[in-house]
Amino acid sequence: MLVNPSEERLHHLTTQLKWRVLEGSGEAIYAIGVEDDGTCKGISEQDLVSSLETLKEMSERAGCDMAMVRKQQGKEGWCAEVMVRQKPMDGHFIDMRIAVVGNVDSGKSTIVGVLTSGKLDNGRGLARSSVFRHRHELESGRTSSITQHIMGINASGDIVNYSSIHAKTSSEIVKESAKVVTFIDLAGHERYIKTTVYGMTGCVPDYTMVVVGANMGVQRMTKEHLGVALALKCPTYFVVTKVDMCPDNVLQGTVNELSKIVKAPGIRKMPLIVKSEKDVMTCAKSMASDARIAPIFLVSSVTGQSLELLRLFLNIIPAQKTKGLDVKAPAEFHIDDTFYVSGVGTVVAGTMLRGTLSTRSNLLLGPDNKGQFHPIQLKSIMNKSMPVNQVSAGQSATLAIKKVKRNQIRKGMVVVDAKLNPQACQRFTAEVMVLHHPTTIGINYQPVVHSLTVRQACKVVSLDRECIRTGDRALVTFEFLFRPEYLLVGARLIFREGRTKGEDEDVNAVDDDGCQESGGSCTYITLMGPACRWMTKKILLSRCNDKLVTCIIISAANHQLIL
Repeated sequence: MLVNPSEERLHHLTTQLKWRVLEGSGEAIYAIGVEDDGTCKGISEQDLVSSLETLKEMSERAGCDMAMVRKQQGKEGWCAEVMVRQKPMDGHFIDMRIAVVGNVDSGKSTIVGVLTSGKLDNGRGLARSSVFRHRHELESGRTSSITQHIMGINASGDIVNYSSIHAKTSSEIVKESAKVVTFIDLAGHERYIKTTVYGMTGCVPDYTMVVVGANMGVQRMTKEHLGVALALKCPTYFVVTKVDMCPDNVLQGTVNELSKIVKAPGIRKMPLIVKSEKDVMTCAKSMASDARIAPIFLVSSVTGQSLELLRLFLNIIPAQKTKGLDVKAPAEFHIDDTFYVSGVGTVVAGTMLRGTLSTRSNLLLGPDNKGQFHPIQLKSIMNKSMPVNQVSAGQSATLAIKKVKRNQIRKGMVVVDAKLNPQACQRFTAEVMVLHHPTTIGINYQPVVHSLTVRQACKVVSLDRECIRTGDRALVTFEFLFRPEYLLVGARLIFREGRTKGEDEDVNAVDDDGCQESGGSCTYITLMGPACRWMTKKILLSRCNDKLVTCIIISAANHQLIL
């Protein structure tokens, strides 16, 4: 309770609020009238008004805004939950990224279009038409690429995208927003599984939104996408769409099937169907801590059912990827896309994983096909279509690079601080646990490995035993087939081949004599090879301890290696 504090007490409370906002990556939730054990005891109406006035004064002193999230009746009076969010300053805002996955025709692009535009769908593809990137996507109604769309939320908790006068541009949305939610719309068709896996690893999402069509049930690709999210240990929530056109018995069957999967061994979460603001707060608190609850929203993009609860959930949940990132470390920017802009030149897009990067930084770009890094200079930096002076760990950005052609840059390269002294590696070692394989895995086994923005075929060059089977754990050394790559020690790898399932632990580079390096890399002779024929089947649904990472293997057939 914050009733009539003294000036000294108010100063102490303001300092405490600043610390809580900093710990929450720019936002914090205050619960008024709630006991330490979470019991909603309540206070009088007069004390509640006085407490809100005190909290408002604290927020103003700390450079924040406050907004009432929920007010309810307690045992002895009123309880309230208030969101305190830092005001946007100098282009700094909370950047939260959400990967949108699910089976084809489940309504992923439609729900993204409704959330970002504020306009309901007409049932014939109106909302998704503003989301698609290519003409063939408009014609087929199916996403085949990675697209990103933003929803801005101001410090008061209002969505700034929605305007009855004109559609706002990305820069206008960012200027008015204290929190920007970026939806990464991914493909649902099995044909594009490689693109979907790349989007989930390379775009570094905070959360995964698994979309399930109420009339379709939980399909095989839905389980595969859920398996990838579990492998990356990305907090997940579920959105069941098309509830307006689905009979009650079919909807109930879909919800029961989804709940059964969520409770299954390897996931072991508690499904909660969100029906009220209280449920939203419960789910948001769980997602911010242990993520033991799996929220399930039953929505309709045509009637608007439960969309307000979904918007409130997106407003409250905190950004995850900024936690534990070192903004004072040497800069490290991972490239996930490249462009050529007329009048500007070569532009790369990606995510900052460590440090702070500015146009004055002494930077290196690499590795090239020989594993070398080259000095570069930046022309400018853009963050969500806004020019900025610098970007920090956890933010996504685009960099304009001087005197470098686009064909010299590929996805998977990095822009790093020269102090980091980066090196590329041709081989790396990981502890692997095979969750399922029909036969055995041995020397020369060839998967495709995904690690952040790196995606390349590898082969197994050594094992600490003769072969490994389902349930075995072994120390395995992989070798890239085409070019050296920049890998992080301890990074999570995803690999897959047919129905093979495995787990990789901490990644370490290996030198030419087979000795392990702590720095993480060294260069090898690059193995060249022709194009591969890819086969994709099924992804795992499993989980291991905190250090292990579930891997997805994609097989390559007809390799012919030439030194």
